This record gives sequence, structure tokens and C-alpha cells, in this order.
Amino acid sequence: MRHLLSRFALVLALCGAAWAQLIQAPSPMPRADDPVLAIVHGRVCPIESPEIEDGVVVVRGRKIESVGKFGEVQIPSGARIIDATNRVVVPGFLEMHNHTGVSLSDLNDMVFQVNPDLRVVDFVQFDTPATRNALSAGVTTLLTIPGSGTNMGGFGVVMKTWGRTRDDIVVRFPGALKIAQAGNPERQGGDLGAGRMGMNWIIRNTLKEAQVYHLAWEAYEKGDTKVAPQRNLRFENMRLLFKKEIPIAVHTQWFQVVQSTIRILKKEFGLDPFVDHGEWEGYLNTPELKALGMPVAAGPRGFDYDRRQAKFIGIPAAYFWRGIDRNSIGINTDAPVIPQEELPLQGTMAIRYGLPEDVALRALTINPARMIKLEKRLGSLEPGKDADIAIWTGFPLDPRSRTQVVIVDGEVGYDADRDGIRF
Repeated sequence: MRHLLSRFALVLALCGAAWAQLIQAPSPMPRADDPVLAIVHGRVCPIESPEIEDGVVVVRGRKIESVGKFGEVQIPSGARIIDATNRVVVPGFLEMHNHTGVSLSDLNDMVFQVNPDLRVVDFVQFDTPATRNALSAGVTTLLTIPGSGTNMGGFGVVMKTWGRTRDDIVVRFPGALKIAQAGNPERQGGDLGAGRMGMNWIIRNTLKEAQVYHLAWEAYEKGDTKVAPQRNLRFENMRLLFKKEIPIAVHTQWFQVVQSTIRILKKEFGLDPFVDHGEWEGYLNTPELKALGMPVAAGPRGFDYDRRQAKFIGIPAAYFWRGIDRNSIGINTDAPVIPQEELPLQGTMAIRYGLPEDVALRALTINPARMIKLEKRLGSLEPGKDADIAIWTGFPLDPRSRTQVVIVDGEVGYDADRDGIRF
């Protein structure tokens, strides 16, 4: 009997460990017989290195094989050629606050204020009007998260906007934990969480319980304790937060609310949150955000009337010029609040209100990839990264430009000549 119980405990331990692992879509390395595609003669913007006039991007299978100047990069025989003359070639854009990748009716479950055991990965959709429009705007990756009807809505998923199957589009689950620290989740019924003190208590208490659970399992896995803790599926995915494997996307915007985000999530628990849905005067916290290395995804409202200065200001620019690093600023739409296909326009407005062009382009590519800890795979044109590429008729953040071709994982998901101009 004792032997059976010990074996049962071992099975539970192994199951517990498995539940707290990332589910990451396979990203196989290219093989010699994989199809090859070469984009030639374009103005290539790799993001992490200087622009290349008359550039070449070679794709083998699902990955970028090489990037360089035409004549200096070998183009394999038999490669499919896409002529990008007078075009601009950039990485696919990333959206850090999306709700259109799943059924909108499944975004919130508002019986309880904290729901760390909920997840949206079971409801991902592909080849919908929303994802097709996003793709045609050069948006290739979404962080699709629960709504903000509660303080802790559950875990989101990182997904592509194009693929042939559900497995094609899921990049990683969990993508991030969604927390909404004030505003939408304020309860009208007057129960706990009606005010911000109550909401912050609920968030703290849940994180404390999850931390205790994580530390108990960590001690067991290291051999410091002999008896496996009882498995609690409510907290399994939260272990990934304390392991620093996934971030927290925090719907936080006002000055006071961003202060709570900094204090509770970063200082008290040492987690990796980023300001998502960053709006209004939350930018006044920039010195502390900068000191702690916390990134910001600003939007969907890209500008606000600053009473102190008696003028409209750009919110992404306010964060940047007050000190947020050029590698730590992002832009979001909160789609469908703003249609996902207007993410480039969000970048355009950020430039109009003072964000430098090169920073705005980073804010839609490599910076959000860093926020979700996928910068080794997404966000720039480099050998070995996912072949998510958009070919534009001009600079992508010029509203007169549009996409001509968008490639996801090495396949042409959108071609304006084939599919028509969608918006």
C-alpha cells in the first residue's frame, strides 16, 4: 500500500510539473528540401541592424535563412522570387492587446474578481474577417488576452494571424496573465472589489497564494522536501510567472493605478509586468518605470489633453521623452476597440505627436516581441527567426502606404494582387 501511494505521489508530481510548462508551437529548423522564397531588390528594414537598399531576404521553410544586399547574398537555385523593387520590407507587426483572436463572447467570466485558472487558448479562431484584415495590415502576431471585466481574467495566448490549422497559429500558451487593475472591473454591486483598495487586496492575496504554492513545488523539485504538494490547477500556470518565463499584461493607465502596478507586481512580487492599455497621465510614472526596466504598450488612445500644459500630447511620445527606453515602448489597439488593421495608423499618430519614426517602427516589431519574451523568434529580420514579413508600398507608418504581400511562417498569407486590397 505504501509503495502504491508513493508511486501515486510521483505521478502527481510529474503531472504537476507538466501543467506548469509552456505549450509552444513547433518551430522546426529548415531542411535542405524545404521550399525556398527570396524577396529581392527591396528596401529592407531588419530593425536590429541598418537598412539595406537593394536588399534580399531568403526564406527556407518557416524560417529566415539570410538577409543582406543583392549580389552579396546567395539565392538558392529554384527559389520562388518576389520582386520588391520600390517596396519596403519589414518584419510582421505584433499586437500586445488583442481580443479579436477568440470569440468575443468568451472573453470574460465575471462571477469572481480573480480567475487565474481561466484561459482563452480553447477559443482561438483563424481565418476570420478580423484576422484577415489584421494580416492585410501587416499584423502577423497577436497577444490575445481575456477582457478586463475582472481584476485577473486568466491567461492569454500568443498567436499568428494566418495559418492552415489551429496548431499553425498558436505560438505559445500561456502567452501572458491578464490583470486589469482598475476601471472596467470596478464592481457595481458593492461587493469586494468595488473600490481600488479591495481590488488590490484581491490581486495581492491571489499572488501570495500562488507564490506559496510555487515555492512548495520548487522545494520538492529541488529535493528539499520529500512529499509532493497537492496539485492545484488554479495556480499551475501562475508558476510560470514566478519562474520569469511569461509576463503579465496589465490593463493599467491612470497615474495612481500605474503606481499600484509598479508597487504590487514589480516591487512586492518581483514579477515581469508590462503596462498594457497605457493611457492618460500614467506616463507621469515614467522615472520609476524606467528605473525598474518596465516596458509600456501605449494605447488605444494615442493622445490626451494635458491640462498642465493646456495642449494635446501624444501618449507614446510622452512615455518616450520622459525616459522610457527606445527598446521598451510599444503601441496597441485593444482591438476591437480600435480595429486591428489600424495598428499601423496608431504608429502614424504616435509619430505625428512626437515619437521618432525609428522608435515607432520598433514599437510595433522587436519591442513587443521582447515584452512577451519571444524576441529570439519574432520582431526582426534575422537568420533563424520566424519568416513573418510584410512588403509595403512605402514606409509602413505613412498612411499613404499599404501592404502588397504579407508572409507568415514562410507562406504568403496575403497578396493584394491575388486577394484584393482589403481596407
